[in-house]
Amino acid sequence: MTKDEYYMTLAIEEAKKAEKIGEVPIGAVLVVDDVVVAKAHNLRETEQRSIAHAEILAIDEACRKLRTWRLENSTLYVTLEPCPMCAGAIVMSRIERVVFGAFDPKAGCAGTLMNLLNEPRFNHQTEVISGVKQEQCSEMLTCFFQKLREEKKRLKMKNKNN
Repeated sequence: MTKDEYYMTLAIEEAKKAEKIGEVPIGAVLVVDDVVVAKAHNLRETEQRSIAHAEILAIDEACRKLRTWRLENSTLYVTLEPCPMCAGAIVMSRIERVVFGAFDPKAGCAGTLMNLLNEPRFNHQTEVISGVKQEQCSEMLTCFFQKLREEKKRLKMKNKNN
């Protein structure tokens, strides 16, 4: 197992925590010098805050622990390609590398729809490694949304029959 695969496994563990509480299963781990500084998972539904994405929460925790907003020698591992908001936070935090699992065809800003992390007009660019444990990360999300659709369908049928 490579170092990137190892840390992605930790991000997947975080994603599973999100899934257990009904959140979209996305997890993030921030590493500096081979030390895990922060771990987080999605809490958007739980906290009813649009910014409670795993990446933002992990970045915030790392900044508090390290007492700096500059995360220059860090790598962020995340199970899903960062959205525009998270990509912006990554750039503004000066994160050196981002490693993600699944591609996001609807909001991916680390190469799918655009690549904000390598935008040359910004004063910081981030190295992007994509597709690490992609199948496992994608499957987790696909299963989650499939179950969600089935539950909505079941509730709709139940309400229709009452």
